[in-house]
Amino acid sequence: MPYPPPPRTPSGPRRRTLLASAAGAALLVGCSSGSGDSDSEESTGGSPSVAERARTRAARDSRGIVERYDAVLAAHPTLTDRLAPLRAEAVRHVEAFGGTGTAGAAASPTVSASASGSAAPSPAVAVPVNEKDALVELATAERVLADARAKALGDMPGELARLLASVAAAGAAHAYLLTEGAK
Repeated sequence: MPYPPPPRTPSGPRRRTLLASAAGAALLVGCSSGSGDSDSEESTGGSPSVAERARTRAARDSRGIVERYDAVLAAHPTLTDRLAPLRAEAVRHVEAFGGTGTAGAAASPTVSASASGSAAPSPAVAVPVNEKDALVELATAERVLADARAKALGDMPGELARLLASVAAAGAAHAYLLTEGAK
């Protein structure tokens, strides 16, 4: 009886070789993408002042959202359990963009920067008497700001763009949660 033919060796790379190559590539990409981001933020996105102005604007916009939360909470204290976690996230957004002064925002809930990013704060945030309407307006402000941040991503350098994208996604999630809560 004849012996069976020897097993044919595959012509391409083996599975172990591919896995090792993929793991090595992932390590190289992980190492190289993080090391130059602080330099590229200043050089590839234009002048450092562009990135710094964007950070300042983003911090101011986040502070404006915090102030809106404060105004709604002052007018409708029964919403505290629902809004406190979202407000805390907005405060973290201010801090992530390098902003400070959130303690002042809690002390004066009547002064707010507009969600569209205007430089001058509005004299007062008008809060609807109805809780449902207040939640809808807060959701709209979150959505407008998230949309503006999403549009600005293309003009921002690496790390700042990632931060803006993350905060924009969080703002969209806040808008969703506020909208669902108003139903």
